[in-house]
Amino acid sequence: MHAACAATHYPRSTDGRSLGDTPMAAGHKNTTTATLLVLLLSLMLSLTVSVARLSIATAVEVCVKAAVGAPDKLGDCPFSQRVLLTLEEKKVPYQLKLIDLSNKPGWFLKISPEGKVPVYNGGDGKWIPDSDVITQVIEKKYPTPSLITPPEYASVGSKIFPSFVKFLMSKNAKDGSEKALLHELQALELHLKAHGRPYISAKNVSAVDLSLAPKLFHLVVALEHFKHWKVPESLSNVHAYTKALFSRESFIKTKPTKEHLIAGWVAHGARVSPRAHGALLVPGGHPRLI
Repeated sequence: MHAACAATHYPRSTDGRSLGDTPMAAGHKNTTTATLLVLLLSLMLSLTVSVARLSIATAVEVCVKAAVGAPDKLGDCPFSQRVLLTLEEKKVPYQLKLIDLSNKPGWFLKISPEGKVPVYNGGDGKWIPDSDVITQVIEKKYPTPSLITPPEYASVGSKIFPSFVKFLMSKNAKDGSEKALLHELQALELHLKAHGRPYISAKNVSAVDLSLAPKLFHLVVALEHFKHWKVPESLSNVHAYTKALFSRESFIKTKPTKEHLIAGWVAHGARVSPRAHGALLVPGGHPRLI
């Protein structure tokens, strides 16, 4: 009895070599190896394309306002910017879709029947409206870094934007809209002074700051242009706060240009005031407490 595997006897060529060693056989081996490599590379390429397509299909998408008169540029919607700020602060990749609100495409009206921005798709194909809801969804899905604002600070500065809009659109210098805005800015000043923090709730930026930042940018730019009005220098904490917000990388990346912001308000009916409003000051340059 022989051991398990007997030697294989290949047919011999006339020179005594096994036919398995002939150049023809070696070439056949090389061809087979090359074919296998091609197949392997094709498979790897197919997998790469599939993964890329999957990544595109599941990417975060955000529909935001395009600039008035420049539909290929980022517009001036502060609520859209709030969502973008949240994504930027959390380092979440996203696809930006600019929507010309004066010429809304049909596909957009299907996902946003009211024609409003922002709307957000987290990758599951479900489009979500309203910046309040969107930012909560983002916070839940991407909890790090946390942008949660403690409940006791969540409403700080919440009346500034509506007060600003009323003052901006006012045609009556004596209607009290300037006083109302100053009152809200003073409240923010006192909060920042009392807590000694660069931001509203802590040393780190949070959701309330990201909501206020675009609105304060509108206030600063629009009131200077249309009303020749500036936040009083005596509100030093407010100035430090806006400087901190406006210098953040996330803000610089997502802010509209001043020209596009002004064009947006012109489209809403804002007009340059025939005479400058002046901040209501008492001697010494301090705003009168109301």
